[in-house]
Amino acid sequence: MEWTAETIERLRTLWAEGLSTAEIGRRMGISKNAVVGKAHRLNLPARPSPIRRDGNSGVPRPAAPRRVTGPTLPPLRTMEVAEPVAAAPMPAPRPVLPPKPAVREAAPVRSAPVRAVAPRVGRAAVCCWPIGEPGTKSFRFCDAGATHGKPYCVEHAQIAYVKVRDRREDAA
Repeated sequence: MEWTAETIERLRTLWAEGLSTAEIGRRMGISKNAVVGKAHRLNLPARPSPIRRDGNSGVPRPAAPRRVTGPTLPPLRTMEVAEPVAAAPMPAPRPVLPPKPAVREAAPVRSAPVRAVAPRVGRAAVCCWPIGEPGTKSFRFCDAGATHGKPYCVEHAQIAYVKVRDRREDAA
């Protein structure tokens, strides 16, 4: 926008009337930011903030609620010393099962229902390696016994967990 003497005078007049910058912009057909920028460059008096209110605004504020002193929770029952509870014995480590023979894609598929999550048989976890295309009837999980601390059987854990090589070996 080109600021002519006429448009500057109109801006000063609307500013003096106390209109908002957005309203001045609408009346002059320019953006609010253009009004603010030009008013700043012309050193027009600052507008009172619509957010910051002076103490003499017409609407009285409600009094702040009084703070509660002292404890706000109900008192606890008598402090009794509980007898120490014996720790549960640690379960014996699970034996590592021998690796299951590799499953071939061409092998006949069991007609088990499609499961969305890896199954658990009793308390022992089973391998959750997906076999087949998800969403099809042939999709299933490996179902071999999972190794301790891992979600896969020994064979699939070797595929899933690859030892990280030291990059310094490549540089040498």
